[in-house]
Amino acid sequence: MDTDIKDTVHAVDAAAVMRLLPARPRLLALGEPTHGEEALLDLRNELFRQLVEQEGYRTIAIESDCMAGLLVDDYVTSGTGTLDDVVERGLSHGWGTSAANRELVRWMRAHNDGRPASEQLRFAGFDGPLEITAAASPRQALTALHGYLTDHVDPELLPCTVESLDRLLGADDRWTDPAAMTDPARSVGRSADAGRLRLLADDLVALLDTQTPHLVTATPRDDLDRARLYGRTATGLLRYHRWTADTSPARMTRLCALRDRMMADNLLAVAARGPAFVHAHNSHLQREKSSMRMWQGPVEWWSAGALVSARLGEEYAFVATALGTIRHQGVGTPPPDTAEGILYGLPEDRCLVAPSRLATALGGTPPARRESPWFGYAPLDPAHLAAGDGLVFVKDVPRSR
Repeated sequence: MDTDIKDTVHAVDAAAVMRLLPARPRLLALGEPTHGEEALLDLRNELFRQLVEQEGYRTIAIESDCMAGLLVDDYVTSGTGTLDDVVERGLSHGWGTSAANRELVRWMRAHNDGRPASEQLRFAGFDGPLEITAAASPRQALTALHGYLTDHVDPELLPCTVESLDRLLGADDRWTDPAAMTDPARSVGRSADAGRLRLLADDLVALLDTQTPHLVTATPRDDLDRARLYGRTATGLLRYHRWTADTSPARMTRLCALRDRMMADNLLAVAARGPAFVHAHNSHLQREKSSMRMWQGPVEWWSAGALVSARLGEEYAFVATALGTIRHQGVGTPPPDTAEGILYGLPEDRCLVAPSRLATALGGTPPARRESPWFGYAPLDPAHLAAGDGLVFVKDVPRSR
């Protein structure tokens, strides 16, 4: 192994990550190349604890439903609910079945117990209430925003009643039909009712914005922040549903971009509160364009990380994760001419490297791109090697417990 490459290797801990960066970022993002592996989530938990104890981070934001995540935040800050319930209902995408996610929520609640609000840890989901297969009804977000405004502003300023919203929304299952993802004709997103709801959602958000000088003194900051979240989510979902009904070749590219735009808006709101640790798939956090092959062909879009980085500059940092093997998923020893294969030759079970120094050590010829034997695993793109602030390599991922 080239000694220059060995010289780029560090232990994986918060202090080593910080040494790679020019300053403590407002958002420190850790990506993963696949979902559902407990070893990667255990590593995330370990780094978050170190960031809390050593670097003053107080928030973690993960790739989970932003509305459902409010249940988790209530639990870790005030003990509202039970651990079993909030893990089941407050974590989307099936994340509630993960032992590491459960341990994260349990540890945050234990850490916060007895501490003043200013020292408490906070939890945020930053994904929209949607999956790649379906999107939620905008009902919850719209009615929650309407309810907040009803309680705190002149009722004559409201553009509609909650009854009119309910009538336009209709049955939730017409919004959540999974067939709409592959058949635009099944989407309700371009119906007359959906168009009217988009206008009303815009009016409600505008009312929230114009009443901010009053609301910042009349309501707790958390309540106002949640109302803004409701507004972002309602308008984002209605926009997403509209383009679900699109029949053009750009449909899936636009939907992927809109999802990451919702993620980016949520991350910027998290960043406004203070330093936060972010965890999601590499493709949602990288600065370069993301890509995916879907049923109708390849799509490319700018990720949430790219959008946030364009706004925050050096206050956004991205550390990707690359893997050697996931044998239980059919991911065997990486070929030696790939970036993963080169790193696999190191003796460390896991290590942290500076991507720019690694790229230099590898010389002028970039390594080959590793092929993925499995849709759920995205290997490192060598073309993006120098675009991140750090790279964590995990040599062998054991079967989840």
